[in-house]
Amino acid sequence: MTEIQRVGVIGAGTMGNGIAHVFARNGFQVVLCDVEQRFLDRGLNTISKNLEREVASGKISADDKQVAFNRIEPALKRTTLSSCDFVVEAATEKLEVKREIFRDLDQLCRPEVILASNTSSISITKLGALTGRPERVIGMHFFNPVPVMKLVEVIRGLATSGETFATVRNLAVKLQKTPVEVNDAPGFVSNRVLMPLLNEAMYAVMEGVATAEAVDEVFKLGMAHPMGPLALADFIGLDVCLDIMRVLQDGLGDPKYRPCPLLIKMVDAGWLGKKSGRGFYKY
Repeated sequence: MTEIQRVGVIGAGTMGNGIAHVFARNGFQVVLCDVEQRFLDRGLNTISKNLEREVASGKISADDKQVAFNRIEPALKRTTLSSCDFVVEAATEKLEVKREIFRDLDQLCRPEVILASNTSSISITKLGALTGRPERVIGMHFFNPVPVMKLVEVIRGLATSGETFATVRNLAVKLQKTPVEVNDAPGFVSNRVLMPLLNEAMYAVMEGVATAEAVDEVFKLGMAHPMGPLALADFIGLDVCLDIMRVLQDGLGDPKYRPCPLLIKMVDAGWLGKKSGRGFYKY
């Protein structure tokens, strides 16, 4: 197994730029790849701001910030990833998008390179089967905001080898994260438990049991959650919540995973939460 020094990250959005940030800050060379220059610019701008925040809080020095930022190489062409020792995909949570990426990466990357997905719900087994290296395909599910949150769900597909799992678990530790081993199932652990909670909170609002503010207050004060379920749904993105609920519904075939009609209606209206300026709250 080659020593991992150069890491590819596909997708410069919220999760992708956070993943690039933690790899660069922990000494890895990073190729950050996206389809449009404006996405790369926005991602790099976010990384710069988040590194600056770490300087302000005394976690790193101003020199450390510059060194880490300089380790990130933006790229529009996916072929730039052919020189990477490890690649993690953090694109949109849609199987057809990931399918195309994994087939492409399988052709581009050296045969020994591990291909990881930051998916929060899509089958790792299914992604692995699209490649000629299913034993080297794994889930590496980071949590938002990536520079702050310690957890990484490391997800074994049906064909993922023990060696691949051990490499990725050790990689998470090098990033100062806590890896937790999870087997491949729709939504893994985090979203299989979290999303029905958010969905049920939405039903409570839709059925007039309480306002969004009241539901969130109950969870903050009664269950010591730092953020209520509806504010959290807005933060995640209501479209993402809907995608994950549909993966759970399709994958597990149980009606208890039916997305709340209010969630569907809000996504149809373009009320996607914080990123669109309106969800259960206005931003």
